[in-house]
Amino acid sequence: MNAPTTPTVIEDLTLNNGVTMPTLGLGVFQSPPEETAAAVDTALRLGYRHIDTAAAYGNERQVGEGIRRSGIDRSEIFVETKIWVTDYGYEPTLHGFDKAVRKLGVEQIDLLILHQPAPDRFDTTVGAYQALEKLLADGRVRAIGVSNFTPQHLDLLAERTQVVPTVNQVELHPYFTQAALQQVDAERGIITQAWSPIGGITFYPGWGEERRSVLADPTIAGIAERIGRSPAQVMLRWHLQQGRSAIPKSVNPARIAENFAVFDFELTAEDLAVLDGLDSGTRSGPDPDVPMQSRYERTIPEN
Repeated sequence: MNAPTTPTVIEDLTLNNGVTMPTLGLGVFQSPPEETAAAVDTALRLGYRHIDTAAAYGNERQVGEGIRRSGIDRSEIFVETKIWVTDYGYEPTLHGFDKAVRKLGVEQIDLLILHQPAPDRFDTTVGAYQALEKLLADGRVRAIGVSNFTPQHLDLLAERTQVVPTVNQVELHPYFTQAALQQVDAERGIITQAWSPIGGITFYPGWGEERRSVLADPTIAGIAERIGRSPAQVMLRWHLQQGRSAIPKSVNPARIAENFAVFDFELTAEDLAVLDGLDSGTRSGPDPDVPMQSRYERTIPEN
């Protein structure tokens, strides 16, 4: 397998408001707070310039610590975080932003998104997004977006808001490609961003316990062996070549480096088609159309 090397040029995506975003970022979902700062520091020293976190992850403070520890200038780092549903509504979301910047130790957030559509309380979702629009207009954030929104959620949001989301972050990997949603995002000028981009199966215990790890797929392993790359690198390159953003999660320095070494090779059109063909249409995580009371039982602390 080729040794990971830091690329001289990092690929960027241009959002629909003209802001550029590094296409590959480090995700910190389920990263223990005590390990998050070191992971962020490691990633930034390796060349990452995009970090994705969320209020609900409980590690925004450690992300900020890792950024400062790295010594990389804040202006070079694209920071993305999410408002949780218990902070939805216009004023609560403005306060959620205040909590986020305080924990991160920054004055401006590069991309602020809504974490869930909250289908059973969509009025609060609309109010939250209107607060994001206000923060954007005031220059407190550089871009706004959503996460786990279906085409129907996007339609409902568009009817009552003005700014088209720049990003829709959703579950997306070779076993769950969401082709129809990707098409809707593209038609609206929304970048599709993949969480679980390499098909991790430990993210949501209790959902689909019979599911298989995409990392162990023999078809992907065959492509990886042929080109001298890892299965994770093959999947990340699949995302990037099809115009998506991807935010793989790891706290392991070797894995963090491996996941970043994807800018110096390309998959063939046949490889891309083979990966597309692995889609089973089955989620590994929760369905965003299904209301979940547990989402409203998590309070985001002030500090």
